[in-house]
Amino acid sequence: MEIPLHSTSGGIIRQVEVSDYLFGVPFHEAVIHQALVRALANERQGCAATKTRGQIRGSTRKLFRQKGTGRARKGSIKSPVLRGGGVVFGPHPKSYRQKMPKKMRQLALRSVLSAKLHDDEFKIVEELQVDQSKTKNMSNILKALNIDSSVLLVTDGPEDSVIRSARNIEKTRTLPVALLNVKDILSYKFVVMTLAAERRAEQIWSKGSVATED
Repeated sequence: MEIPLHSTSGGIIRQVEVSDYLFGVPFHEAVIHQALVRALANERQGCAATKTRGQIRGSTRKLFRQKGTGRARKGSIKSPVLRGGGVVFGPHPKSYRQKMPKKMRQLALRSVLSAKLHDDEFKIVEELQVDQSKTKNMSNILKALNIDSSVLLVTDGPEDSVIRSARNIEKTRTLPVALLNVKDILSYKFVVMTLAAERRAEQIWSKGSVATED
C-alpha cells in the first residue's frame, strides 16, 4: 500500500510504498491483549518479601509459664499473632515473567501498527533531524504534523539531536525501531516514524522472519 511521506514542515513530499504484511493486518484483540499483559508482567520485579517466624530475630525464651496464668499459651515472641512476629502467608520473591511465541508477539506488533495507520494516528516523515537540539524546534515539527496529543517518535537508531530536542516535551518519547513494542505503541496516541526506521522495520519483521521485541 501507499501512504503519504511528510516533511518536517508538515507538507506531503510524495507517496511511499509500505509493506502490507506490516501495515495491512486485521486487529487481533486477543493476541494484542496477551502481548500487553506479558509486557506488564515482565516489568514486575517480584521482590516483595516478608519474614516467617523462623526468619525473625529474637529470643527463644518462653514468654510465661504454660499453665496457671489464665492466659492463652504462648511459646515464642516470634509468633505471627504478636506484633513484630513472623508473617504467615506473606509475599516472597518470585518471577512474574510470561512466555509468548515469537510469531504471536510479531503478529501483535504488526496488528497495532496497522490499527494506528487505519486510525490516522501513524505518520512517516523523511527525517526528524533538527539543526539545533532545542525543544522549540521539535515542538514546531510536531505542530506542523498536527500532533496534538502524546506521541512516540521512532527512529532508525538512537539519534542524539532527536532525543535532546524531544526529552522536555510532555507525553513524548523517542525510541529506536529495533526496540519498538506493543506496550509503547498503545501508550501513545500518535506514532511518528522516520522513513529509514520504516524500512528497517520491514527488514526486521518481514514475512518469514521471527525476530521481534523482547
